[in-house]
Amino acid sequence: MKRTLTTLTALLATAALAGGAQGQTVPDRGTVTVNGSTVFYKATGSGQPLLLIHGYPLSGELFKNNRALLARNFRVITVDLPGFGLSRAPSADASIENYASTVLGVMDALKLNQVVAGGMSMGGMTLFQMYKMAPERFKGLIFIDTTADPSGVAEKANWLGTGQQAQEKGVASLVDILMPRMLTGESRMKMPNQVMHLGSLVKQASLNGAVGGAAALANRPDANPILPTIKVPTLYLFGAEDNLTPPEVAMKMQMNTPGSRLVLIPGAGHAATFEKADAAARAMNDFALSLR
Repeated sequence: MKRTLTTLTALLATAALAGGAQGQTVPDRGTVTVNGSTVFYKATGSGQPLLLIHGYPLSGELFKNNRALLARNFRVITVDLPGFGLSRAPSADASIENYASTVLGVMDALKLNQVVAGGMSMGGMTLFQMYKMAPERFKGLIFIDTTADPSGVAEKANWLGTGQQAQEKGVASLVDILMPRMLTGESRMKMPNQVMHLGSLVKQASLNGAVGGAAALANRPDANPILPTIKVPTLYLFGAEDNLTPPEVAMKMQMNTPGSRLVLIPGAGHAATFEKADAAARAMNDFALSLR
């Protein structure tokens, strides 16, 4: 899909950091209009660019507790996919391929020629398509609690039902059905602040985002043919207790991706980067540092 870049609006141009590494001139935050959507991004730290893409129906703030460690060595850039967080989507018409085209358009606007990129869940599905569209743009890939498989019949119905619930009962109604998929029971019981933060990200999603994202997940393409074509270092990072995309899914993808690595995080569910933020950040940091 052709990417159309129409507007770049820098909200804060405060990242004029020393040194010439790619990514250093990315403002601390801003918006880019791509494919009719206004996409918000946030950047922190210094060094080579590390781009992170969130899952459904969250935002770049999923990586809130990963930033500090990663920012010691990298310019960490998070994006809010259209309709989520501070980004805006003109309609509920969405697809994984469109998300991929849009994020590549953001990279174009920010002059990010080549990055290490990570994607969680729907963000990982987006990253598979980004690599398929423009493999030369990536130095390394991190797939977090995601899958290359298309939706089966039952899962497709589940996601379409999620979108229908958002329409009928409001986006906030998704919190109760999604939290058990994201966090382990122990975390939900002992760490109410985690539940509250993730719940706030869900509630921040627009109706267009919630409905469009659910449809995108229901109709996502089969990314398995992409796996053997990946020629850059790749990390699969999964919560050991992920009940949505379990470790068996990670192992299957890792076996079909030449030279890839697998790290399982004990005690973490689907939102492993948030639930066990320090362990996830260390794994991402060590992997990205190994690519220098």
